Amino acid sequence: MTRGQTLGRATRRAAVSPPAPQPNAQGFEIAPDDPLRTFLATSAGPVEIDTLEFASPALDALRRLGVALIVPLVSQGELIGVLNLGHRRSQRGYSRDDQKLLDDLAAHAAPAVRVAQLVRQQASEARARERIAQELRVAQLIQQQFLPKRLPALAGWQVAAYYRPAREVGGDFYDFIDLPGGLVGLVIGDVTDKGVPAALVMATTHSILRGEAARLVSPGEVLARVNDHLVPDMPANMFVTCLYAVLDPRSGMLRYANAGHSLPYARTRSGVVELRAKGMPLGLMSGMDYEEHETFLAPGDGLLLHSDGLAEAHNPSKEMFGCPRMARLVGGSPGGQPLIDSLLRELGHFTTPAWDQEDDITLVTMDRTLNVSGWTPPRRPGPA
Repeated sequence: MTRGQTLGRATRRAAVSPPAPQPNAQGFEIAPDDPLRTFLATSAGPVEIDTLEFASPALDALRRLGVALIVPLVSQGELIGVLNLGHRRSQRGYSRDDQKLLDDLAAHAAPAVRVAQLVRQQASEARARERIAQELRVAQLIQQQFLPKRLPALAGWQVAAYYRPAREVGGDFYDFIDLPGGLVGLVIGDVTDKGVPAALVMATTHSILRGEAARLVSPGEVLARVNDHLVPDMPANMFVTCLYAVLDPRSGMLRYANAGHSLPYARTRSGVVELRAKGMPLGLMSGMDYEEHETFLAPGDGLLLHSDGLAEAHNPSKEMFGCPRMARLVGGSPGGQPLIDSLLRELGHFTTPAWDQEDDITLVTMDRTLNVSGWTPPRRPGPA
């Protein structure tokens, strides 16, 4: 019996006077809300069942089992168990000396029982911690297997990425997908929750998205198909935010759709703009449509995809890092790894060294550095 569970597992019958053979009460439990529990916790010694007159399911059950005397085991004011005794073979009641002996026995047994309970509780908690640790190791392995092993090498482009989970296992993911015609699929997402369930949902989303991206050109259609696949088997209270874009590296044309994810930033000659597209997170409702938009990244322009872990970080004064601050840093940086370094450096100044990271941080930059083969007019993404 452990602390917080239903109480009252019967122990072996005490050998005060030989009791008559009775039905076995081993394993009997008293429900937490049963009035017998409260009564025994405040009793000063053994209690004869025949003297009790209040309504109690446990008391009725003990009577049916042939229990005549209950000896509470109390440690530090807490009822931790009981000794249940049947009628004596002589059919006489338990004498005062019997009850005094039983009371003394209970006083010595209660601390020992409590120690045994604590040892068992600690062993159970240790096993639970090991199970959790094993689950986290499995989740980490799943997540690591689905994160990109390398960044794509695109002529005329610089690509950089940064990922830092808030805990042992995060819910963020990102990916680069080679598509027909030299196109590149860009993915960034965030699974609610953490641990093995989130890792499995992330792996499932990743696999479905890769499969649909190879068949469909339209980012909006890809997200719609992924959503319909996820809805039937999505665990309760979980969903996935995800941005999917298709980049033509030769022209700089970017087509994108968004399933409730943080808005990406495009750094252009005209300034920093948020790339907006409406769409519900994945896995919530089937039959959703996802807006699709296009933008053009000229030489010198850049793109930042990110999760909400950076923008929603708080400093000791509970102020949020915020999107305006991010947009300012995007506009003041040449992009690429320098932009990532600038964002993280500013985050460090904002939060102070004692900051406990609240959420995963994922940053992906795509910067067009030059036009290798001369000017290529913008064209819609599609097979070459």
